[in-house]
Amino acid sequence: MSAPSAPTSSGRTRWPDVCAVMPAVNESRHLAHAVHSILDQDYPGRLDVVVAVGPSRDDTRAVADGLGAESSRVLVVDNPTGRTPAGLNAAIAATSHPVIVRVDAHGVLPADYVRTAVEVLESSGADNVGGLMAPEGTTPFESAVAWAMSSRWGIGDARFHVGGQAGEVDTVYLGTFTREVLQRLGGFDEGFVRAQDWELNHRIRLAGGRVWFSPDLRVTYRPRATPRALLHQFFTTGAWRFQVIRRYPETANVRYLTPPTVVVVLGAAIGWLSTRKARLS
Repeated sequence: MSAPSAPTSSGRTRWPDVCAVMPAVNESRHLAHAVHSILDQDYPGRLDVVVAVGPSRDDTRAVADGLGAESSRVLVVDNPTGRTPAGLNAAIAATSHPVIVRVDAHGVLPADYVRTAVEVLESSGADNVGGLMAPEGTTPFESAVAWAMSSRWGIGDARFHVGGQAGEVDTVYLGTFTREVLQRLGGFDEGFVRAQDWELNHRIRLAGGRVWFSPDLRVTYRPRATPRALLHQFFTTGAWRFQVIRRYPETANVRYLTPPTVVVVLGAAIGWLSTRKARLS
């Protein structure tokens, strides 16, 4: 636990130490913004960041090391395989904080995210809480993909995509976990290159734990910048979702398998039209 801090509007004077864990591969474009959105949180307690850097074709490592040099709250560790679950486990192992916040290098946290997540984690009694993935693009193509990813027709009706009431769910975007549940269940399964969050949340529920969605938690997400990168993302994610289903047949649900195709098609088509219109204007 952290040292006593000033009382807040909720009347609390003590807050658990929190660590945000972030795997990063080929993320030099977004990494600094993502890390600073954590450092700038209004969380009253101790909040640190661990970035697990994998082999990259850009200067992700240099950016991460620069962030570590700027702030003692940022620790950089190696992720030799470059795989997301291995990076997450390496980052978690490098800390002893009782609350772990998973963060994506493509994500930007609002200033109250961590404080709200800790409050929801404690008030719900859940083992993992998460909120809404809010895609926002900075180019015509990214904006088109963001629109498709926010639509029930484009991505399905999971609450972390389209919103909804607070309550128990099968899975959430990213997640804020108790260290206890991660240690007890062995962390992320490194055999799942993708869909490791689905797999872990399913194990949490199988063990009698609870996964909780809160609309008060919202993360800005930057979609992939090109049709090729988007296709690769959804192809690999879809393939690994099938692997989850092979291990846990009870998780089979067609709504999780077909929408990504719609996102790719709509995003590519609308993005192409938007780009063409911009060129002609």
